[in-house]
Amino acid sequence: MHVFRRQRIRVSFDIDDTLACQLHHCAVEQSWLPACVHRWLGEPLRIGTRALTRELRRQGCSIWVYTSSGRTPSYIRRWLLLYGIRVDGVVNSVLHNRALTINGLSKGPSKFPPAFDIDLHVDDSEGVRTEGHDHGFRVVVVHPEDENWAQRVLDAVAQVQAQLAWQQLRSNMPAPQRSEVASS
Repeated sequence: MHVFRRQRIRVSFDIDDTLACQLHHCAVEQSWLPACVHRWLGEPLRIGTRALTRELRRQGCSIWVYTSSGRTPSYIRRWLLLYGIRVDGVVNSVLHNRALTINGLSKGPSKFPPAFDIDLHVDDSEGVRTEGHDHGFRVVVVHPEDENWAQRVLDAVAQVQAQLAWQQLRSNMPAPQRSEVASS
């Protein structure tokens, strides 16, 4: 009997129009700070993000941010901490470009999650989904006006977990034995 260890899923989120949505695009989380202070320290966070990240953590997922913007990792970490969200990693344009160079992709995709062992990327861009298909990484697209976006992410995580479990099962199966026929 094989014992299967559930792999920790690494999920990354885009910022613009995915996590940081302007008020006219979607409802936003309430900040723990007064609005005048918060405007100086961060951006509006899409409603449902706190509950989603709590649920992903409960499921054992690792939470990352992957943005093609120049926001610094320290800024992104501080911004999300204002909402009580801790992230395990941040990829910005500097780290992304370095990863493309290391992987020999001079004209690479706008995001390349495999370089950071990211299993699923969440983005608002259909173009990133196409890049994922072309470059072999998983993307779930959530639009700013989609009120069921968090459930879409949870469904995609469940699908990735199932795919990885199946891959693990297949890799642990013994190879079929070939019977050799000796002829005389």
